[in-house]
Amino acid sequence: MRRRTQAPPSPLPQRAGIDPVRLRLPPDPDGTWPDLGSYLTDRYAGTRGAESMARLLATGRVLGPGGRVLSARDPYEAGAHLWFHRDMEPEPPVPFALRVVHRDAHLLVVDKPHFLATTPRGSHITETALARLREELGLPALSPAHRLDRLTAGLVMFSVRPEDRGAYQQLFERREVHKEYEALAPVAPDLSLPRTVRSRIEKVRGVIAAAEVPGTPNAETCVELLADRGGLGRYRLTPYTGRTHQLRVHMNGLGLPILGDPVYPRVTDPAPDDYRRPLQLLARTLAFTDPVTGAAHRFESTRTLRAWDDRPGWENGP
Repeated sequence: MRRRTQAPPSPLPQRAGIDPVRLRLPPDPDGTWPDLGSYLTDRYAGTRGAESMARLLATGRVLGPGGRVLSARDPYEAGAHLWFHRDMEPEPPVPFALRVVHRDAHLLVVDKPHFLATTPRGSHITETALARLREELGLPALSPAHRLDRLTAGLVMFSVRPEDRGAYQQLFERREVHKEYEALAPVAPDLSLPRTVRSRIEKVRGVIAAAEVPGTPNAETCVELLADRGGLGRYRLTPYTGRTHQLRVHMNGLGLPILGDPVYPRVTDPAPDDYRRPLQLLARTLAFTDPVTGAAHRFESTRTLRAWDDRPGWENGP
């Protein structure tokens, strides 16, 4: 069995809950890169990171083993590690709070607001649930057990200790977590409900919308109508799989696009700091047996979908 070598610890401190980027320099048998600067120029050529990396090198913010400051003129050393923090533009603050639902030595469950990403990705770094919780609760090793879309509100689980993370993630991989969502969408009088929707969903990297395509189903959702008010329905959605945008795709495929969805049935691309008309989708329930403690857990979100009782307030803003 091949033995995995452990990467050296980062010489960079964690910054506002953000993990440093670690980069291992690849082999260079042909001597293509005489120095570090030439490799990084090639690696980031044509991307947004090119200018940022040049600035990090010029200001001494790229570090090697032991915390040594690296420069563009340093010799290229294949296999060596270097570390840096991404140089990001200031993020607009998401003006909604997280609510802690449960916390023990192993598990943290929070009730996430709309518009807050679960983990750093793309332009969302510090304004994420993970970064906030690490800093506010003093839990630098906190890690997500699963993810919830930035636009979806509701329950999210985190592992407090790195050694427990795999056990909690495997709960989701083995489909041992019972999940229920609540959604607001139009009512179709001729549509027979409840029903279980099964289809194949594929998401192409770089394309915002996922799509249902021919092939063996890989996504399954039970759709139930709980109440009907003036043509607007309140639905319970129970996913048995976890494909990207699964609930939104399945509801749209039934002709019931979820209220406030900026992607389905068409991409509208609102400004990132436009907090009007949040997607009316809520991760309402998580139930499972804790793989570390053996406790039976059932957590319920206390959030509500505003458009059900206050459509004008939902349309006009926070």
